[in-house]
Amino acid sequence: MKQLKKLFLGALCAPLLAMASSEPVQLDRAPTEKFRDALAIQRGAQVFVNYCLNCHSASYMRYNRLKDVGLTDDQIKDNLMFAADKVGETMKVGLTRADGKLWFGAAPPDLSVIARARASADGTGADWLYTYLRGFYRDENRPTGWNNVVFENVGMPHVLYGLQGQQVLNHETHKLELAVPGQLAPAEYDKAVSDLVSFMVWMGEPQQEFRRTLGIFVLAFLALLFVVSYALKKEYWKDIH
Repeated sequence: MKQLKKLFLGALCAPLLAMASSEPVQLDRAPTEKFRDALAIQRGAQVFVNYCLNCHSASYMRYNRLKDVGLTDDQIKDNLMFAADKVGETMKVGLTRADGKLWFGAAPPDLSVIARARASADGTGADWLYTYLRGFYRDENRPTGWNNVVFENVGMPHVLYGLQGQQVLNHETHKLELAVPGQLAPAEYDKAVSDLVSFMVWMGEPQQEFRRTLGIFVLAFLALLFVVSYALKKEYWKDIH
């Protein structure tokens, strides 16, 4: 429990400290309708293991939890497991914190609860991730050659630049412009990012949909129980009243 608390606080505080001196950025709205879409979560998981799981771990997420969104053990093994042997293993990486700090200036945070951590910070965790992943631009003054409109002076390089292309910041309009196209058109890249965010939101609380469904049944049961109880009360007290 203490380890989970430290993980949660670390994911929460690291971006906040880096952004403390910067101006607030208007966040783009993430397409929240996808957060319950099992296919979107599956596609997002594929993007996550191909691009994020090289440096970032998700040590509180097990591969076999993806069966909750419709995948089989064989599908998970064949398409998503590149750093593990068993579907019951957690999503860990070989990169150590020491190497991460040496290479990037800061150890890449664990992403198990990053969507919930950002939501705790400003109430818009999905929006922050959606804007951040679309907000990289070329900056030759940075060691990695990249900067981000949401996370100023970010140490992380733009690992999705092959898909998005290379953006530059217009310092007059303060808007991003696509200088070099990527493999995906802008609308297609936004869709891929929304799938990735959907997976990260789901990963932070896989039981959320079950709890929501259970809550509906509980409320329905209580409503029915109220009707029966009220009818029983009237029958029991009819001779007295």
